[in-house]
Amino acid sequence: MHVRAIFIDMDGTLLKSSNHISNRNMQSIYRLMKKGVKVFLATGRHYEVTAPYHKEVGLDTPMICLNGAAIHDAGTGRVTQMRTVQVNEERFHHLTTENPCNVIIHTANGLYCKETNEEIDYWTKVGKIPPRYIGDLRKADYQDVLKISVRTGEPSPEFSALFKKEADVINWDDGFELVAQNVSKWSAIKSIIRDLRISPSEVIAIGDGPNDIEMLRHVGMGVAMGNASDEVKAVADYVTGHHEHDGLAEFINHYLFRSFNSNVI
Repeated sequence: MHVRAIFIDMDGTLLKSSNHISNRNMQSIYRLMKKGVKVFLATGRHYEVTAPYHKEVGLDTPMICLNGAAIHDAGTGRVTQMRTVQVNEERFHHLTTENPCNVIIHTANGLYCKETNEEIDYWTKVGKIPPRYIGDLRKADYQDVLKISVRTGEPSPEFSALFKKEADVINWDDGFELVAQNVSKWSAIKSIIRDLRISPSEVIAIGDGPNDIEMLRHVGMGVAMGNASDEVKAVADYVTGHHEHDGLAEFINHYLFRSFNSNVI
């Protein structure tokens, strides 16, 4: 396999639970970049809380944000591709009011949420931009929705199934997310590598969550973190270590560079 690009998930992959990048992960990424491999971030996060890490690593590649709903230019942060999701608002707000949950709506011009929490406070601290609205979302004036997060605090596949005709659903242990149909990190990767004339067979993707499944399944080599669920590991070609133990660096150093003389890179 000739590797020209690697797409890296952030939470549970690049980052430790402390939201920091370890020196070992950082140095491993630098080694790849020196070999001419293009390194990309592909995350469920919005741009404002992706860009600081993109800058910290020193990347000059586009950022895939909000599970592929938006692609941002490396230099300007400008959205170069955007896919909005549309659900029946009256029905959606009725259902999310009936069921106890928090709702976070990511739009092209900011974040709207039913209530704040520790995660949103962290986003505000890192991204330097607070939510545009907190409260009853039926009264919020928002447009151009890119991703909707419904946080129920537990797996909610029966609840999320109510929206499958309107959106693509990503189920998590604490709720679910909605994006436009046929939108995923993989759909964004396809767009980027097409422009760069890179074949999917020359691409590696690494991640740990259900929003990583499509990209792991379709690239030349899909890598699951040791902390990933069995569902994610099942679609991967390789399983590396836990994100708290620098599983990203372990894969790069112990697999890719050990195979260097075998023309892996």
